[in-house]
Amino acid sequence: MTLDNADRRPGTLARLWQQSIVLTLGFVALLYGIEGIDTVTNHDLDQGGVRPRSIEGLEGIAFGPLLHANWEHLIGNTVPVLVLGMLTLLTGIGRGLAATAIVWVVGEFGTWLTGASGTIHLGASVLVFGWLTYLISRGLFARNLWQILIGVIVGVLYGSILWGVLPGQPGISWQGHLFGAVGGLLAGWVLSGDERRRRRGTVGPAVSPLGQS
Repeated sequence: MTLDNADRRPGTLARLWQQSIVLTLGFVALLYGIEGIDTVTNHDLDQGGVRPRSIEGLEGIAFGPLLHANWEHLIGNTVPVLVLGMLTLLTGIGRGLAATAIVWVVGEFGTWLTGASGTIHLGASVLVFGWLTYLISRGLFARNLWQILIGVIVGVLYGSILWGVLPGQPGISWQGHLFGAVGGLLAGWVLSGDERRRRRGTVGPAVSPLGQS
């Protein structure tokens, strides 16, 4: 089921909310657990971030969003991860996970291609920027009033952080922000395909089961 094209029975919506909350809190707990391990190992795990154009640095595509430079870095990302991560899952568990995967790969691979040599890029802000542009754009692509409303609200609350896609403050991975945002736009387009085809009359109406796109 998704919030934009599914049966809105209270029990079904309640399950969607419960699953979204549990998955989001679980992910944040994982981030804190990893940072705890990183702290006691003298930040050795940070070497697993994205190291641009280095063969060894390719592993950062898998691990970069899970790592943070310090507790301050993680705490700064926590609220956006909680809010935007949960809203992304509320578009449908399967769809939200697919959007996250697209953002993750596009954001981290783009950073690997374009980041400055000799640097290490890490942090969940790649996902934050991707979730933000996914939520803003998906309703427009799908032309769905409910999703457009969510996009407007999210844009008002968090749209100002999109300035982070521009080169600026030293030590901030603007490449991660930029390509995370690009991944979010791509996810919004790809995952609204059913609605776009339905508008063109090339597929019939369908109701997706909970957790599937």
